[in-house]
Amino acid sequence: MIRKIIQIDEDKCNGCGACAQACHEGAIGMVDGKARLLRDDYCDGLGDCLPACPTGAISFVMREAAAYDEQAVQAKRGQAPLPCGCPGTQSRRIAHPAGAEATVRNTSRLSQWPVQIKLVPVNAPYFDGAKLLIAADCTAYAYGNFHEDFIRGHVTLIGCPKLDGLDYTDKLTQIIRENDIQSVTVVRMEVPCCGGIENAARQAIQASKKFIPWQVYTITTDGRILD
Repeated sequence: MIRKIIQIDEDKCNGCGACAQACHEGAIGMVDGKARLLRDDYCDGLGDCLPACPTGAISFVMREAAAYDEQAVQAKRGQAPLPCGCPGTQSRRIAHPAGAEATVRNTSRLSQWPVQIKLVPVNAPYFDGAKLLIAADCTAYAYGNFHEDFIRGHVTLIGCPKLDGLDYTDKLTQIIRENDIQSVTVVRMEVPCCGGIENAARQAIQASKKFIPWQVYTITTDGRILD
């Protein structure tokens, strides 16, 4: 197949090994003091190695190459596959520095990663006892104090039913049913298409057969909370 894949210019390579360390898939190795692409099927084409190279020896090309084999990569690393093959989707908690609340007004309140509904693991440990925030992704841009007023103290899930082309109901039902969720807050935009995320949350709570307090906030396009 023809696909995007890295190319290494050995004349520019200084043998520092930074690219090999940056490659999460193990596609790059050091051979005779130079970086080499060892296997095409280990290269996902995302290019984490590019910014690590101090000499600009790595670039993207379109050429005939074996398809990226995520299962082979994960088997080599002894790990289960990540949700979309990207190391950045790995589930984790986020701890903010002590005293940040008192000293930094614009500190992030995000407590976990990932945040996209379609990427988050159903049984992530941070769901235990969580107050769940389900938000349309535009709301954080429209409403200026989103972190303080909504994200703070919550586990945050975001999505756009129109652009994602997904019905989130089943995924949200699993999250609510299989975890100790304390409450659900939905934040949506006033535009009609945003009703999809509210409806998905409502149906998920009903399908979970749990009694969970929930509320909906609607944000206007000029950044106000609609009364």
